[in-house]
Amino acid sequence: MSSRERMIVRLSKPHLPIQFRYLNEVMSIDPAIGQETGDSASRAVVAQALNLLLLADLLERTPTAAAYVEDLYNEDHKLVFDHGALRTVDLAGMGTLPPGRHAIARVLEPLGYTQTAIYPLDRLGMTGFSYTHSDFPEALPQFFVSELHASRFSPAFQRALLRVTEQSEDPLDPIALEQLDRLASAGELPLLDALALLPALVACFDRQHCGVRLEDYETLLAESAEGAWIATEGNSFNHATNRVANLKKVVAEQRLRGRPIKPTSKFRDRAACIRPHMSPIRCNGASSVGMLSRRRAPSRDPFSNSSSGAPSATKPVVSNGSILLSTAAMPKPSSR
Repeated sequence: MSSRERMIVRLSKPHLPIQFRYLNEVMSIDPAIGQETGDSASRAVVAQALNLLLLADLLERTPTAAAYVEDLYNEDHKLVFDHGALRTVDLAGMGTLPPGRHAIARVLEPLGYTQTAIYPLDRLGMTGFSYTHSDFPEALPQFFVSELHASRFSPAFQRALLRVTEQSEDPLDPIALEQLDRLASAGELPLLDALALLPALVACFDRQHCGVRLEDYETLLAESAEGAWIATEGNSFNHATNRVANLKKVVAEQRLRGRPIKPTSKFRDRAACIRPHMSPIRCNGASSVGMLSRRRAPSRDPFSNSSSGAPSATKPVVSNGSILLSTAAMPKPSSR
């Protein structure tokens, strides 16, 4: 790779799935980040590359969202990535994984992010934390990291959640941690180190525990849809947003393309919000203990070895200046 080639392309292209290579062109990128060259990557460029890869991962899991972004690209529109959201568990004893938001903050802070706001989510038994980039607060996407507080739920819920997460593995090995330390102190990394670090950073936004027992999933779902979602999806993005200037126009266009629109008042930002595609719960038909696990493949299903069931419909949801590409509510798990 030539040192004259844009650093963001050199960093992201080797890791982007072929079908999403266009994200470098469709995403709005600040010129100071997009035009960086040389043999070292600044923390802002590493952060931008991570956001590109996380968006690509979400689009792999969200067919309707992928179609929406592809429409933007084909029509020469820009995707203004406003923020991505994920969930964590505030619980001790999760294997080698740090508890709660700390598992993610240790990644974001060396990239230049700082915690800028706290949002009590008491009805959900959660707290939200927003992280904004210090160098490019407007140009780089924010992160919304929520913590599920296990202590606010029943003892049965806590025991099930611990069984689900107690074998979690830290995706950051000593080499990745050392690279993050150097990035935090110097504000940049040599290209080869940054290239090697990126897959480890992306892995932090995934599920770190093994398959989920059906009975544990049902126990979690009875008290917290978010807890059940974490059991199957872990720390992966549950939504990402695209700012739009004319909401009514976007709504009309989506309806013309056959994408159903559902009014909601949940999101108040002028943004298009894209959530992962979820399929109905399915478990191993041959397994008496009902182990649930997720395939790691393009357009992946949350569960592997599934014997039946069709994907649920993905619905764009629009309200108050936001468009949300969302999935239908997850049904109760089947015991089949």
